[in-house]
Amino acid sequence: MNQTPQNNVNSNGTFVVKIERCNNKTWQGEVVWAEENKKERFRSALELIRLMDEAMKYSQGEQEDYQHFNIG
Repeated sequence: MNQTPQNNVNSNGTFVVKIERCNNKTWQGEVVWAEENKKERFRSALELIRLMDEAMKYSQGEQEDYQHFNIG
């Protein structure tokens, strides 16, 4: 039996991550969301992941309140 994905939304995201330093055992640097040509600084690996997650939710139309990447 062939199973197809339920959500057919194109959810590709391209992020360019520049790690500038590692303080307090985590990364600090800058991430660029290539599809939207938006740039944001991050202070931890967790914040980096949250930025990318927020961008993907935005591109799928799932999120209405954006805090990063100056979206909206």
